[in-house]
Amino acid sequence: MADVLLPQLGETVTEGTITRWFFGIGERVPADAPLYEVSTEKVDSEVPSPLGGVLVEIIASEGATVAVGALLCRIDADGPSSTSPLPTPPAVAGDAPADAAGATSSVGTPPTPADGSGAQAVGAGVTGGGAGGRARVRLLSPVIRRLLAENGLDPERVRGTGLGGRLTRRDVEQFLRDNPGRAEPFNGIRKATARHMVGSKATSPHVLTAMEVDFDAVDRLRSAEKDAWRAAEGSSLTYLPFIVVALAEALAAFPRLNASVGDDELIVHGDVNLAVAVDLGFEGLVAPVVRKVGDLSIRDLARSIHEVAGRARDRRLVPDDLAGGTFTVTNPGQYGTLFQFPIINQPQVAILSTDGVARKPAVVVDADGVETVGVRPLGILALAWDHRAFDGAYAAAFLQDLKRILETTDWVGRWADEADRT
Repeated sequence: MADVLLPQLGETVTEGTITRWFFGIGERVPADAPLYEVSTEKVDSEVPSPLGGVLVEIIASEGATVAVGALLCRIDADGPSSTSPLPTPPAVAGDAPADAAGATSSVGTPPTPADGSGAQAVGAGVTGGGAGGRARVRLLSPVIRRLLAENGLDPERVRGTGLGGRLTRRDVEQFLRDNPGRAEPFNGIRKATARHMVGSKATSPHVLTAMEVDFDAVDRLRSAEKDAWRAAEGSSLTYLPFIVVALAEALAAFPRLNASVGDDELIVHGDVNLAVAVDLGFEGLVAPVVRKVGDLSIRDLARSIHEVAGRARDRRLVPDDLAGGTFTVTNPGQYGTLFQFPIINQPQVAILSTDGVARKPAVVVDADGVETVGVRPLGILALAWDHRAFDGAYAAAFLQDLKRILETTDWVGRWADEADRT
């Protein structure tokens, strides 16, 4: 019999909430198969089983918040197959029968984790009368009880989909979404985002500086290569990897933007570890990190950004994916935004919003200085920055350099040169 404990999910993670079990008691669990889903302050993750065997006991039920190292379940590596019956546990006093939801009619004491962490996995709540006038007990986790109480909701109105018909957090939240006049409790990611955003505004004196960029040079390359890229990679060749290439070059010239604020000091970082804001289906926002972007080619950046964004949307990030960022980009341009004022990702000192690129009439100056009006792909880059770290002239000069790189680089030639080196 092996104890399965909550592993260390990241350097700063101390606890997690079990949101889903993928196997029930008595089922055989293959080694490395997803065993449970855990939600931390930073990310939701599916955790694989450390061994194969039969799941014989679940200590931390869905909705339970437990400390790192706490006992979650027990797996018998030599146990019977899932079709073989497990030993029947001793009946509680009075041999009370199980109700339709799988909870017994007697009030029992939830098991205490064997590691002494004291994490409460489940609690009991009396939810009405049963046969013969006996009260029916429905096992509810502390998270579920609090969620029900906050919304004045009778648990009998909610159908449970958890083990033995128990209510899960998803059950309650889905019920609230499906009924008019509902309250929508913040999920873990939304709570963390709210804390971080309020904390950032309270910490940094935010300033916005924006500049319009002509993306014609980038578009010449994208127009020539986007179909072949999609056929080969299965994804779009967006403006973002080109912006990131230019960003890394501009940050090398203006390093105080690739920095964080310490105690009366500015900590300037060497590598550009780029946090990329990813929307999770309008349910939350995370910013996984692509490391050392200055060392990557346009192709490698496009692949890396696509890969990390995909893992974020599939809930396959681990907490360390979100650690160590030195600068952040957010990309609402896919929705055609003019520009937005983003909030700094602490303890960084700047964040860049890459907004919508649209074809508009613009004055074009040729090599001889002759002005004409033409249609150009124009978009705004909006930089939110921390006024403690530097002043407006530094931020404006950085954006001017970023604009220059994007508009004057021979992207077609650079793309070809990178291909020759691979």
